[in-house]
Formats: sequence, C-alpha cells, structure tokens
Amino acid sequence: MTIPDQQNQTALPTTESEGYARGLNPRTIQMIAIGGAIGTGLFYGAGGAIAQAGPALILTYLAAGLAVFVIMRALGELLTYRPVSGSFAEYAHEFLGRFTGFATGWTYWAVWVTTCMAEITVAGKYVEYWFDIKPWITALVVLTVLFGANLISVRLFGEAEFWFSAVKITAIVGMILIGIGVLTIGFGHAAHPSVANLWADGGVFPHGFGQSLMTLQIVLFAYVGVELVGVTAGEARDPKKTLRKAINTLPFRIGLFYIGSLLVIMSVASWRNFHSGKSPFVEVFEQIGIPGAAGIINFVLLTAALSSCNSGIYSTGRMLRSLSLRREAPAVVGTLSSRSVPFAGICLSAGVMVIGVIVNAISPDKAFAYITSVSTVGIIFVWGVILVCHMIYRARVKAGVLPASDYRLPAAPVTTWLALGLLGLVVFLLFFTDSGRIALVVGAVWAVVVSVGYLMMTRLGSEDRKQGGSFPRRPGVRV
Repeated sequence: MTIPDQQNQTALPTTESEGYARGLNPRTIQMIAIGGAIGTGLFYGAGGAIAQAGPALILTYLAAGLAVFVIMRALGELLTYRPVSGSFAEYAHEFLGRFTGFATGWTYWAVWVTTCMAEITVAGKYVEYWFDIKPWITALVVLTVLFGANLISVRLFGEAEFWFSAVKITAIVGMILIGIGVLTIGFGHAAHPSVANLWADGGVFPHGFGQSLMTLQIVLFAYVGVELVGVTAGEARDPKKTLRKAINTLPFRIGLFYIGSLLVIMSVASWRNFHSGKSPFVEVFEQIGIPGAAGIINFVLLTAALSSCNSGIYSTGRMLRSLSLRREAPAVVGTLSSRSVPFAGICLSAGVMVIGVIVNAISPDKAFAYITSVSTVGIIFVWGVILVCHMIYRARVKAGVLPASDYRLPAAPVTTWLALGLLGLVVFLLFFTDSGRIALVVGAVWAVVVSVGYLMMTRLGSEDRKQGGSFPRRPGVRV
C-alpha cells in the first residue's frame, strides 16, 4: 500500500481550490438529501417487489437501508477529512490509484447519464397520460429546460430540486397520514384494513425467504441518489456542517419514506392487492376511495422523474470537471462559466443524453434495458469504492499519516465489511435473473471500454508531458 508523501498531500484539491460558488444553502442541501432518497423505485417499482416478497419486503428495505447508511457515513467521514466536489473519484484517485479514480469518475458519470435517458423517456409517458403528445417531444422539452436551469446557476438547480423534493415528500406524508386515518378511525372504503395484514395472509415470507432475498437487488437500486450530497460538497455553504446533518438524518428518512410508507400500504390492503407495473400508491388510494388517485400519483411520478434528471445533469457536469482537472477528460469540460458552473461538462452530458430522446423516438424499450443496466452494476461499483477508500483512510489515520476526522463511522471496520458483503451478495444475485445477467454483461463491456479509455488517456498524457505539460490541471478556468 503506497502512502503519499507530504508534497502530494498538499497538492490535493479542496473545496477552496475548485472555483465553485457556494450557492447551496443548508435548506437546499437538506432537500437534496431527502429527494435523493425518494424516487420512482418507491413510487412505481415497489408494486412488483411487494407481489414478489409480500410483507418481507419491509425487512429487505430495512437491511438495504442500513447498508446505505453505512456507505453514507463512510462517505461523510471522508468528506469531513477533505470535502471536494466529485468526491467519489477524488478519493478513489487518492487511496486506490489513478486507474480506479478514472474508472469511478466515468462510471458515476455513466450511471447518471443512463438514468437521465430513462427518466426523460418515463417523463414523456407520464405526460402522455394527460395530453396526446409523443413521448420523445416531452423528453426533448424536459431535457432542454433542465439543461438550461443547470447552466444558469447552481442556486437555480438547488431551488428546482427543493420543490421537486417537496412534492415527493408531501405525497408520501399525505399517504401515511391518510393510511393511519383508515386504520384508526375507518376513513375511506378499504375492504379489510388492519395491521394484521402484515402477517395474517400467508405470513411475513409468503413466497419463502429465497424470493424475498431476490428483491434485494430491486430495493438497493431504489436508494440510488442518496450519495448525491457528496457531489454537492464543493458548492455547499459550510459543507462539513451541512453534509454531516444531511447524512445524520438519513435513518429517519429511510424509516419514514420507505419503511413507514410500506408498513401503511400493506396494512391498509393485503399484499396480494399489489401488482407489478402499477404504483402501489395508486392501488392503495383506489382501495381507500380517493378520487383521481391515478392522476395524483402520475403527477408525483413525473416530479420524481424530473428530479432524477435534474440531479443527473448537475452531478455529471461536476464529475466531468473533476476528471478534467486530473487530465482524465478533455480539457474543455474542466472550464467554469462566469456563473461558476461547469458549462462545457453540462453541455457534453446533456448532448449524450439526447441519445435517449433519439432512442425514444425510434424504438425504446429493449434498447433502454441495455443502456440503463450500466447504472445497475455501476452504482454497486461506486458504493464499493467509497467503502474501500474509507477502510484505507482509517488505516492511514491509524498509521499517523493522515489527520483523523471528528465524524467517524461507528463500529468500523466491521460495519464497512458488512456493507461490502451486502453489495457482493447483490452482485451474486444478479446471476439468477434475466435482467441481472444483462446488467453483468453490459457491466463487463463497460469495464473494457473504461480500460481502453484509460490506456488511451495514459498514452496521450505521456505525450503531453514530453511536450512540457503538467499534472494536474489548475482549476478555476473560466469561459
């Protein structure tokens, strides 16, 4: 294990050297953190998972939520040691070497680009529910508007994400309160509302433990986005304080938005009433007798898709700039605009996302299954890198090489190993489903692409150094 010398350590970038504006206040950071924990995986995808696992899905969400909290606390400890935007790639570069930093940065970029491709397509389908507009047109409009908002300023991105998150939170809290009213005072027209529905209809594991375990991969990906607060470090006011608070409240958010909502949903109606391809929120509102339930949830789903795409455009621009500053992406994507946003990086990312509009216009479904599978294995890789970097950081602190953080992951390294074990289990489970095997194949292809890209980058970098170039690039260049 190589220990960097003091000269290299002092050259590492910090938030002060990156050139970003501090446009994200604590209120916005909190909402970004909350919004990142709520997505279409809960509002829409949970229906199929309930049908597959029954009430045991609650336990699966709890196990995955604990692992995600460990990942975020590990990231939080690294962020308080050295808060930087594009933190995943920066820490991978520092603790695991240049190739891993290169692979982590580009993989996280690919995760969000492919996610955005899928989300703008989904947004088109949601709008089609109300208006006879072709989905690809909606997808193009959505991408253009969010692209423009991200170019104007980080504050505008933050405000948009604040209100997107507010809609999602209102929907979940409203459903929970209505569900509690159904269970306690008999509000609505649900057939047999009772907490006993959680165990009385086939037991907690109605299809067996194995089927419940298979939902772990679905559940884990519902949490994708919680790590976004790490990307905001370069633009958060008082990042050590605000990011710490955002991470500390994660268990509460998981408990309320995921565990709480599922407990209420499967108490109001038996798990047998929920089906794949239909939002469990729509189904439970219909059970209660709420008029216009489908339209209400369709609006919330549209908001979730817009939120995800908004976050994707934001994070990909910052990640490309982080890569550029280390000479691992074209120089142009490292430039900042006069408004302190990575103008070129956002433009490049949005340009690639247009592929989603084109595919949507031609023939979307099967192609998108392959494209989005990059994010399936990609986020496991990124989260795994965070955990490994944390273990190496702790080892170097113990050796007296690096300063200790005052925000420490409890019970490490035991908790770190347990979280890594869960990620490994999910990878193993991917072999047993068709979509999982596709994800592994596409992930292997992506690994080859990244390796070839790294070799090309290394060769170009070697030629550049021969001509008098330097490494790394100096941040803060503006256009």
